[in-house]
Amino acid sequence: MARFVSRSTAFAVAAATALVAGSVFAQQRTLSIATGGTGGVYYPLGGGLANVLSKYVPGLQATAEVTGGSVDNLKLIHTGQSEVAFSMADAALDALQGQDKFKGSNVAVRTLMVLYPNRMHVVTIDGTGIEKMSDLKGKRVSTGSPGSATEVMAFRVIEAAGLDRDKDMKRERLGVAESVNAMKDRKIDAFFWVGGLPTAAVTDLGATPGVKIKLIDHADTADKMNAKYGNLYAPAVIKAGTYPGQDKDNKITVVWNILVANEKMPDDMAYNIVKTIIDKKPELVAVHREAESFTLENQVKVNSSIPWHPGAMKFFTERGVKM
Repeated sequence: MARFVSRSTAFAVAAATALVAGSVFAQQRTLSIATGGTGGVYYPLGGGLANVLSKYVPGLQATAEVTGGSVDNLKLIHTGQSEVAFSMADAALDALQGQDKFKGSNVAVRTLMVLYPNRMHVVTIDGTGIEKMSDLKGKRVSTGSPGSATEVMAFRVIEAAGLDRDKDMKRERLGVAESVNAMKDRKIDAFFWVGGLPTAAVTDLGATPGVKIKLIDHADTADKMNAKYGNLYAPAVIKAGTYPGQDKDNKITVVWNILVANEKMPDDMAYNIVKTIIDKKPELVAVHREAESFTLENQVKVNSSIPWHPGAMKFFTERGVKM
């Protein structure tokens, strides 16, 4: 026997269904993660982080956004267009204090987590005549894309090396992928890039037929940068063989990356983000090996200079980390 439903009953059922759906939708929270360019490390790690958060934090849908890098990311945090961002510690300190590219606009940035060390690459190839930092004089050099922390640190390395970024070189402002393409086309002679190891775009350059990659030493600039900008930098080494054709160790400077949010982020969200990163670290390591540095020990070993978010601090304290 056929069953008939009255129009009023059908309407009531539809309304109830819509109410339930609306309630579920209202409980969903979106999270924008500001990363960097596609040729660097921030973007793949950000994509992995978005997948892990969406998978394991109930009611959260996270997405990774392509950006110009740390400076852009901190501005997105400031305006509320992104909730979470990758940043280098030096750029974040400038944002907190309202200095340099953030002059007159202090950003209420808070540390969620210390991530991994960013290595400054000064990259060239055979045939440019560049063997040391002073050889950059008179050359065509990319110092990083506008809005990137590469540009911030590149300017400081150049200054510490005794060069003038405007007078001593013809400067371009390209991201790492664009810099590699320009290098292949012989449109530039060298480029600066600060990122993790290995950076895909630099690997691509080293693997290009007919190209012999060269990384320029600059570890001696760390002390001068620290004297002027605070204790943010340290000498380090990119070991030979990290990139195709790299036949010797490269003495460099490093600065640490941090994951940041605005101070207005709810404590429970900050707590859940950090908890998920630590608990699901193997899934992030599978995305990029720099996630190996996502440890409890690094949260106190490294001085990010940026105040901790209370939600993140609560999690680390529960795990026995003395903040």
